[in-house]
Amino acid sequence: MIHHSNENTILDDANSPDLNRKLMSAVSGDFVKVAEVLREASYQIRKRGFTENPIFVASRKDVDIGQLFLGAKELADNEWSYRASLLDEFVQRRLVGAESVDLFRENYKNPDEYCCLFVVDGEFAGFIFIPFPED
Repeated sequence: MIHHSNENTILDDANSPDLNRKLMSAVSGDFVKVAEVLREASYQIRKRGFTENPIFVASRKDVDIGQLFLGAKELADNEWSYRASLLDEFVQRRLVGAESVDLFRENYKNPDEYCCLFVVDGEFAGFIFIPFPED
């Protein structure tokens, strides 16, 4: 899937601007259909003290990361499924190096304004922060 040239950096090979644009364009049309549900889920996850940095895994195929939150075709003909996860799971699965936890938190955008998605699309995967639509 992703080959890490340096495990101390968050998915360093996957964080190129070109790949981020590819992942953003692949999921953005679907994201607008589910954005309000994900915004509320992010709020509830933070309010209940699970984490201040919720991560949603978006994929078209079944992946074994996080807990299924919203399946494909469950809401407004969404094509992607969304799973809720925590940074701890990404560290345990070595998708984020333990040394990168502080870097991840520093780069995590305001969860009231942005959704943190770990997008899995074919052979590519990476984190993107996609803005929630304004009310």
